[in-house]
This record gives sequence, structure tokens and C-alpha cells, in this order.
Amino acid sequence: MFLQSNDTVIGVLRVTSTTRECSEPRTLGGPPGNAPRGEQTTKKGNAAPMSSSNQHLDTGQTFGVPQAYLPAEAAAEAGPLSRSTKDDAGKKRNTSYPPAPEPLPYGVPDNHTHLDFRDGSVHVTVAAALDAANAVGVPGVIQVGCDVESSEFAVRAASEDPRVLAAVSIHPNDAPRLAESDDLDAAIARIDELAAHERVRAIGETGLDYFRTQEPGRPAQEYSFREHIRIARKHSKALQIHDRDAHLDVVRVLKDEQLPERVVFHCFSGDADLARICNENGWYLSFSGTVTFKNSTDLREALLVAKPELVLVETDAPFLTPHPYRGRPNASYLIPQTVRFMAETLGVGLEEYCRTLADNTERVYGAF
Repeated sequence: MFLQSNDTVIGVLRVTSTTRECSEPRTLGGPPGNAPRGEQTTKKGNAAPMSSSNQHLDTGQTFGVPQAYLPAEAAAEAGPLSRSTKDDAGKKRNTSYPPAPEPLPYGVPDNHTHLDFRDGSVHVTVAAALDAANAVGVPGVIQVGCDVESSEFAVRAASEDPRVLAAVSIHPNDAPRLAESDDLDAAIARIDELAAHERVRAIGETGLDYFRTQEPGRPAQEYSFREHIRIARKHSKALQIHDRDAHLDVVRVLKDEQLPERVVFHCFSGDADLARICNENGWYLSFSGTVTFKNSTDLREALLVAKPELVLVETDAPFLTPHPYRGRPNASYLIPQTVRFMAETLGVGLEEYCRTLADNTERVYGAF
């Protein structure tokens, strides 16, 4: 269980409490996933440069970019990516980690997470986060990069720990800014280089976001989206789609392009009609904690329509924490909360459903 105190135990690992609040908006324009209002992200300062001298993923050590859980003093210097400690109403949200759920009867990987985003009132190493997930039946994660730096981190994390596979990309909301500074093509070229790594199993999250990017920036988003599709096809990697308030245009681009074999709608945010389109095209639907939210009727209808062999599950941590812990820090150890809800919604046995999700995940990303 998680103990809420200055010293916190996650699984069997002890971690030390730290607090730090950032105030400036994150340059990506918000959370990496399809977060509802209240799921805010902030960034203060600049990330420290990538270095091959980073320590390995041993418990209690740091690894990769500074967003990935540095000691408090170092984090203050590095300026980690982190969620806001306040909700949209300006009220301080609960930043304590939810209790660990009962372990799953069969292991189900987390299809999409961001270990390099900091959240919560405790200091958690990457290894501790993975160990906590393992303890409840989450054997591995897909670590998703949203810019060059975090994509490089994802590759290194996947190289260092067999429980991690990588996805690399330029986030749709970052594309307009990079295009304006004439840096988009160079960033995409670096993603192309990283995609050749054996531990990179997906290109994404890429796609279109009309919630945070207005009309002037949308041509750059679509250009970047099409380039990511080309990279995924070139390297025979899965394609992870970010689709927020842009369903019709995302489908238009996908149907207009020659696609890789495996396409995943990360943090699926559509309705039953979009689920049927996914069924027709063999595209995967990855459900996050949003499917458990009380107002997510459309998502539950989509889950009921989706072909079981096309369904995946993810956290999009540290965002989109499943009910009843919405707004608190999310992490891969909470996958069982969403999986149980999905199985109950579908009226299927938990172990049977876990095996289906695990098989689907391996079919998309290969073995860890």
C-alpha cells in the first residue's frame, strides 16, 4: 500500500517526499495526452542537456532528463516538467499518490506513459515507478517522447531497463512553434534517426490537436503528422495517434497516407462512430483512465463497440488518473484500476480480459 507521509512506501520501495510548484505554461501547450480541463502541465526553466553520463536505472538513482525525478535540490536547478499543483479553479489539488490496487491475475503492460513528467508530493525514481507497477501486475511500459529531448530519454530508458519500450515523436502542439523557428524539419530528422533503434517500437504521439492549436498552427501539425507516418512506415514501427477535437481530419490524413501495419489511437477520445471506423480499418483503440470518468458515456459506448482484439489500455501518466482518484498523480501501477473497470463494463472475466489486452499489446509492439 501507499503510505502518505514524509517517507512514502511504494510497493517495497521507500521514497522521500519533495514539494515544488512551477508556474509557467509548458511549451508543448498542455499535457501530452487528451486531457480534460483540470489536467494541467507546467514547466519552469530549461531541461538540462542530455548526457551519456547519466546514471543507470537503479533504485534511488537518477536517469535521463531532469524531469525524471531528481532530488529536490537538483530539480530546483534543472526545472523539471511537472503538472500544476492547482486545478482550473485555482484550488490546490491532492498531490498524494492513490493506494495501490489489487494485483491483476495476468500481466498487462501500460501502452503509454511519461516517466519524465514529475507529479505528486513524493520523490519517485524511474526504477521505483516500474517496480511499483510490477508489484500489481504491470510488467512493462511504453515510454513516450514528445520532443527530441524526451524521445532521447525514452530510447535510453528502454536501452537500460528491459521493462521499458520507447516511442519517439514531436508532439502535435510543438510542431507550430518549431515550424515558426525553422527547426521542425531538423527535429523530425532526429526522430527519424531515433526510430531506427531496436527498442523503439512506436512513432508517436503524433497527430492533430485542435483543442490547443488554432488555425494558424494547424498546417504545421498536419505536415508533422504526415512526416511521422512516413517515419513509422520506413522503420516498420507502430504509429501512436494523438487526436484531440480533430477526429475527421485525423481520419482523413490516415486514409490519405500509406500507413504502417499497426495504428493506435492513443488515449482514445472518440465515440462509437469513431470506434466503428477503427474496427473497419484495423486501427487499435487505447483507453486511458478517462473511460472511468462519470461523464465519459461516449467512451464507454466506444469500448462496447470496439473489437476486443483492437483494444489496448494505458495511463498517459501522470495525467488522467482513473476514478475515484481523478486529479491525483497517475502512474503505471494504477493500470489495474482501469482494466477492472473495462472488464466490468464489458461483462467479461478479469483474467480473460487481461490476457486479451496483453496479447494485443505484444501484437502491436512486440515482446519486451
